[in-house]
Amino acid sequence: MTGETEYFSVAEKNNPIKTVHGIYTFYRDGFGGMVLGKKLWKIILIKLFVMFVILKLFFFPNFLNTNFHTDQEKGNYVLEQITRNTSPDKLK
Repeated sequence: MTGETEYFSVAEKNNPIKTVHGIYTFYRDGFGGMVLGKKLWKIILIKLFVMFVILKLFFFPNFLNTNFHTDQEKGNYVLEQITRNTSPDKLK
């Protein structure tokens, strides 16, 4: 290991600010050299945005807020759904 530079020296391991700065610098330098990787990360972030924001708005309505008014009613409904007995016919 002689002659090689380490990202974190012994002093930096004990200083959280320098550690966070070192991690930031590591990723900044890594992403700075990417060409194809930048495009792939953009595609990944767009897909995550579509999955978690767009699909939630249109396909997953807030069932509890539309059908129940108080927290007590919501809690009772959830408790009833997760503790109800399933009939033997549904298990087959």
